[in-house]
Amino acid sequence: MPEISRFYDIIVRMNFSDNERHHKPHVHVECGEFEASVAIDGTLLAGQLPVKQLNRLRVWMDIHEEELYAGWNNAVRQLPINKIDPLR
Repeated sequence: MPEISRFYDIIVRMNFSDNERHHKPHVHVECGEFEASVAIDGTLLAGQLPVKQLNRLRVWMDIHEEELYAGWNNAVRQLPINKIDPLR
């Protein structure tokens, strides 16, 4: 699963052809011992994250929404997924 960004203690990844389980464009997030799937619209689909990190992730996703959807479209088509700048 390619890593697309990393900031603070949050690692964001996107799977290729990963639209069957959640049926929504989403990313997979790791933060310490926490793991979650979060839709690009900010909805928590599975797992859990600490509130502070989930809020940071949502801010980052809002800033990079177009890039995330472009990455999702590439991933579904098995094309390379570009890295996205971290939250600063």
